[in-house]
Amino acid sequence: MSKKVVLAFSGGLDTSYCAKYLSETLGYEVHAVTINTGGFDKNDEVLLKEKAEKLGVASYRFIDASEKYYNDCVKYLIFGNVLKNNTYPLSVSAERTIQAQTIAEAALEIAADAIAHGSTGAGNDQVRFDLIFNVMCPKIEIITPIRDLSLSREDEIQFLKDHNYEMDFDKAKYSINKGLWGTSVGGKETLTSRFSLPEDAFPSQVEKTEPSSLEIEFKNGELISVNGETFSHPVFAIQKIEELASPYGIGRDIHVGDTIVGIKGRVGFEAAAASIIIKAHHLLEKHTLSKYQQTIKSQLSDWYGNWLHEALFLDPVMRNIESFLQDSQKIVNGKIFITLHPYRFVLNGIESENDLMSSKFGSYGEENLAWSGDDVKGFTKILSNSLNIYHQVNKLN
Repeated sequence: MSKKVVLAFSGGLDTSYCAKYLSETLGYEVHAVTINTGGFDKNDEVLLKEKAEKLGVASYRFIDASEKYYNDCVKYLIFGNVLKNNTYPLSVSAERTIQAQTIAEAALEIAADAIAHGSTGAGNDQVRFDLIFNVMCPKIEIITPIRDLSLSREDEIQFLKDHNYEMDFDKAKYSINKGLWGTSVGGKETLTSRFSLPEDAFPSQVEKTEPSSLEIEFKNGELISVNGETFSHPVFAIQKIEELASPYGIGRDIHVGDTIVGIKGRVGFEAAAASIIIKAHHLLEKHTLSKYQQTIKSQLSDWYGNWLHEALFLDPVMRNIESFLQDSQKIVNGKIFITLHPYRFVLNGIESENDLMSSKFGSYGEENLAWSGDDVKGFTKILSNSLNIYHQVNKLN
């Protein structure tokens, strides 16, 4: 009997190549599995099943892990206001971990001999998938045809054509990874340091030009409503914000970063909901958290984002940081008022019962109700004392 391989299947060029290559060249019984982390709808599910069957797989499964993705990961990216290099909301980095875990579980369920994925040998995803598989199912072989054969996209396209498989190869010139927390876009332009992606490379096109208002509400740091509408799970609130904001082309950028394997890389992305939610949540925290809560949280959040990006999600320190982040959200409650414009958004202000900028304690730059001017004079003398001693001893100007 043929050996069984579970293929992480997205329906794109790389995994379509893998499906054909694994069965027709290597002779495996291919069981394709798609893990939905918020980027696919019911129509996509049908189309993916058709693609997989057209490629001749032995079986196909579509597993919805959107809520698991939010519960285990996205929630903490919001709590931490995580933006890699102050730019990238870790759209793909985060979802790969959940996808790999779910693929590993699927492989164990059917006692697969191997797991395959479509990662190249130059990016981060190869490490993210391999590391999870090595931890969760270390006895199962890992097969990576694109990496192992050092294939170009042109090589893959020609192979599929030679094996009588047709798809939109022009669209396949760009690598698109869509998920709950954003969509990455890679192509010939992102292989350079000079060029930006063309407008039509982005899945969402700019369709709205007139400004519109958006109101979102958090309770204990989690989204509970959008424009007054409540949702059974924050996943649906995120998708609602994406629906309202993506027609403006909000959240587009190119991330430049250091890969796990030690080279610089560029990737385009659009993440309307993630961009708005992170900035809105951060603004609410500025009003509700203490100065030192924000300071420590910022440092831990940077570590959390970096370690998640570099495939270390399963390290127990991540659970420790998540505990801190969760505890920090107890008073992050309130509404944020936003205006959407083409390619940008404006945070107009917040309302919160936990707002520390309360008028009953004074108004910044105008008056205060807690101390006198003489109190400040004495405080300033004490605060400056150590500096005075230093400068007098060292006779510095």
